[in-house]
Amino acid sequence: MAESPASPAVRLRSRPATEASIVEAGERILLRDGFPGLNVQTLAAEAGCDRKLVYRYFDGVDGVVVRIAARAHAELVRTLDATPPAGSESLRAFARESLSAWLGALRASPLTLRLMAWALVEASPLLNRIESERSAVLQAWMRERRPRLRVPPSGDAVAINAVLLAAVQHLALSGGSRPGVGGVSLDEAGWTRIEGALDALLAAFPDQAQD
Repeated sequence: MAESPASPAVRLRSRPATEASIVEAGERILLRDGFPGLNVQTLAAEAGCDRKLVYRYFDGVDGVVVRIAARAHAELVRTLDATPPAGSESLRAFARESLSAWLGALRASPLTLRLMAWALVEASPLLNRIESERSAVLQAWMRERRPRLRVPPSGDAVAINAVLLAAVQHLALSGGSRPGVGGVSLDEAGWTRIEGALDALLAAFPDQAQD
């Protein structure tokens, strides 16, 4: 008996369209259900395709996550690039600009926050690589904005910046899951207070002008 013809939707769907559908399905699952809900079965069901296509086109879930991360990183780049330059040549002012821009970029990218939360509870070479690539996005933007800044010899500016960067990332992560942190509400008024706190903390930041 001859096989019944495939439905028009299946017959006309190209590989690029199917790949895009699977990646978009993965994004929806991550945003709606979190990373525990992301597997081949849920991807195929959400995308409306055969599970074999997830393996054929992406070698499984990891390949889909790589594509999702690439899209999230591109979103971060667009947000950072849209940030107006502060116009100051001091290290302190640039640290303030960078922290504020990064906080804004993270808050504007729910997918990035989901991937960051995943990396906090599960260690894997893939998630470690995604974390490194995300860090490279910020570093590249900083080099482009202020390529000649020198770290001053006194005061550990790198460690201070790392602490502040970790705090900013934690606050961005918390903003999507809880109403406040340490008595500060994570609403618009609270984010304004946090921006002011960055100013106060950076008053102790070792400063140096560009070469």
